[in-house]
Amino acid sequence: MISAIAIDDESYALEVIKSHASKVPFLDLKATFTNPIQGLEYLKDEGIQLVFLDINMPDISGIDMTALLPKETLVIFTTAYSDYAVKGFELDALDYLLKPFNLSRFLKACQKAQEWIELQPKNEPTFLFAKTSEGQIRVDFSDLLFCEAQGNYVTFQLEKEKIISRMTLSECEKLLPASFIRTHRSFLANKNLVKKAEKHQLHLNGFVVPVSSSYLDQVVAVLKT
Repeated sequence: MISAIAIDDESYALEVIKSHASKVPFLDLKATFTNPIQGLEYLKDEGIQLVFLDINMPDISGIDMTALLPKETLVIFTTAYSDYAVKGFELDALDYLLKPFNLSRFLKACQKAQEWIELQPKNEPTFLFAKTSEGQIRVDFSDLLFCEAQGNYVTFQLEKEKIISRMTLSECEKLLPASFIRTHRSFLANKNLVKKAEKHQLHLNGFVVPVSSSYLDQVVAVLKT
């Protein structure tokens, strides 16, 4: 799902974009703005991927606004003036919609944005912050041997310390990269730190993690990759 906003000083133009956006299943139009400054403020905190941006606005032009947008934000210019097309592409705009544009043309621009986003490399996080009784403690995945569920708590086991946080193992699993594999209903192990694998257990730097029969085939397959 692509998160997007639209900025245009004409309310009617925003209604057209809202109508088209409601018909594009992979587009989530979060908000629309007739005031470009308010749009910029919204962009600071919301992690928006795409902006539909009018060029000819009275206070600040869409072209000038591009210099103020977060670097990674994609821009699709919308305008009634075809003279701006070349300038728009010089600014690396993803596309240029000439008003009035129909749903088909709008969809084509959205598909271009989707293709661009899918081609970008996915940077996995390298750490998480575990909430403990002593505050938020950083856990680097490269140092994390395994996670063990104990009731409503999860123990993050590192080589020289363990960190206990209130969460379920399923919640923990969503925060970890693909290198962590479920070996047991109560355990997740870092495959990159496995020193020895046996039928019903894994050895990780002096620790032993059980492998239950229900997860055995999955563990074997992952360790082979």
